[in-house]
Order: sequence, then C-alpha cells, then structure tokens
Amino acid sequence: MRHAVIMAGGSGTRLWPLSRRDHPKQLLRLFEGRSLLRRSFERLAGLLEPAQIRVITGREHLEAVAAELPELPRRNLIGEPCGRDTANAIGLAACLLAREDPEGTMGVFTADHIITPQDVFAETVARGFRVAERFADALVTFGIRPTSAHTGYGYIHRGRELEPGVFEVLAFREKPDAATAEAWLAGGEHDWNSGMFAWRIAAILEEFGRHEPGAIETLRAVADGLNDPAAAEEAARRFAGLRRISIDYAVLEKARWVLCVPMPCRWIDVGSWTSLAEVLGTDADGNVRAAPRVATLDAGDSIFVSESDHLLAAIGVRDLVIVHSADATLVCRRQDAQRIRELVEQLRRQGEDRSL
Repeated sequence: MRHAVIMAGGSGTRLWPLSRRDHPKQLLRLFEGRSLLRRSFERLAGLLEPAQIRVITGREHLEAVAAELPELPRRNLIGEPCGRDTANAIGLAACLLAREDPEGTMGVFTADHIITPQDVFAETVARGFRVAERFADALVTFGIRPTSAHTGYGYIHRGRELEPGVFEVLAFREKPDAATAEAWLAGGEHDWNSGMFAWRIAAILEEFGRHEPGAIETLRAVADGLNDPAAAEEAARRFAGLRRISIDYAVLEKARWVLCVPMPCRWIDVGSWTSLAEVLGTDADGNVRAAPRVATLDAGDSIFVSESDHLLAAIGVRDLVIVHSADATLVCRRQDAQRIRELVEQLRRQGEDRSL
C-alpha cells in the first residue's frame, strides 16, 4: 500500500509575529482562506485516501492540526515530543508505518510550500511512487527544475537518465554562492532540492540502520511507547536525546542508490514575508495585500499582512513589510525581512514572551 507523510513541524520564525510556537506558519490562513497545511493535504487527497495520509507535527499542535484536517483519522496524527529535524521525524514515521505495513511505500511531503499546477504535481508524485516500487532498493527524491539562480536552496546534481523522467543522483549540493548558482542554472544538470521523497518503507529503514543505527534503534523504541501512557514519558525523553540532523545529512548523502524524479511545477518556499509576492501577486502599486482590510495613499511596493479584520492603513511609504497580530506589530524594510529571525532571538534573550 502507498502512504503519505506530511511534515508539519517547525515554527516559521521568519514569519513572526503571526507564526508562533503555538500557531506555526503551516496553520496561518493567508492563502485564499486556507493554510499551507490544508493546501498540502488537498494536493495529496486526489492520490490517496485520507486513511493513507499522516501528518507528523509537534505534540503541542495536534489539536490544531486535527481541527484543520477533520478528514484524517486521529490515529494518523503523529505528535513529536520535541523538534529533532527531518531525519528523526521521517524515521519515526517510517517506524510507525512499518508496524502495520512493512512492505508498503512511503512518500514524504512538506507543509510549507505552494506547488502548482495540481495535475502536474499529482502525475509526478504517482511516477515517484512507481519508481520507488520498481527500484525497490532506491530512495527517490523529487527535484524542482530551477527558474532562477537561487542561492537559498540546496541542489540535486542529476546524472544518467535511467528511463524517461528518472535520473540517478550524483550528489546533493549545499546552498551555492551566486556564481555557482548561475553556472548550475546554465548547465541544466541541477534541480532544487524540494525536500519531498518516495521510497519503500523497508528501504529507508535499511539505510537508517546502515548510517544511523543508534538513532533508528531509539526511534523504534519511541514508536513502541509513543501512544502508551505508561511509556510515553520515557519515549519523549529518549526522543529528546536524539541529535538534530536533516534527512539529507543523515541518510540521503550516504545512501547506496538515490534516484531523482524531476517535478516541473511552480514551487514556492513560503519562508519569509517577501515570498508572499510570488504567491499572492501585487496590486497596481506593487503592494501585497495578505489582509482582509488594507487602505493605502501614495504607498507602494509594500507587504501588508493580518489574519483579522484589523484595518492596516499606510500613507506615503515604500518597500515596507507591515504585519499585524493580536499582540505584536512588525514594521521593517523589505530588504531587512530576512533579519526577523535575529529580532526574535533578541526578544527571547530579553525574556519577551511574544517571541514564543
């Protein structure tokens, strides 16, 4: 059987002050009234039944996720005791799936991207599942054909084409400098690393055992105790003791055989307020209106964000980000939006609970 796991952890610090520990960015309803998590689920709903879709998120977010995705059986929501990066999230999900369907196939998907068009996404994911089932020992990653020389993404270096639309992976590349990114874009052999995958459950567990034997032993024990009230505290303690590491570093870069299925989609990482321009577009003055009520007078090239009906009004300003939340308001220049994480860290050092 095929299964999908949506990774919905993280707090989205760069989307402060709306994204908080108790209300992270994947739950913000800024996109046609739907959250990123909801959109991720809907992308998969046409491929799999709700019973085949799981969400792994922070334990403290389980109730909010359940409310956002009422179609999912409650048992399909996996609560991480704490954040330990993608390797441990994926490993835990694989251990849980292996208990009920050890011969199954597992897809891993993100909850913080906009991906269109739907039909191309669905066709590519179905191909990825088929490739994982045909090449039983391979790990499959979905690559995004780059549209710019982006320096903020990791890249996949594609090698030999095994069959139409299926390539061997030569290497995973870290975020490049501008010149390297330009060369990779011109060369046509590199895709953006989407963070989405497909593989047989047995194959990913075997690779974990090969490269992270201690971690997978712990994750199996955590899976056994996660939903057992008598063992939950010990399971949480053991999970918290795992080192933070991404699936790329822990497994994919060392795996024996990794294949790439390119996904020719429009793919937007909603990682900062400035990325909303790509998702929502702009008005005639270049403003992004991610709020129900915005009034401007001689204001342009700015981003206005609010989930409430609070009126955002601006006169004579340019190139600003203005974000309203119930207890905090952010104003910064667009060029400084990437520094929001610095501000949040400063607030935390000052003991300001609005940073949480």
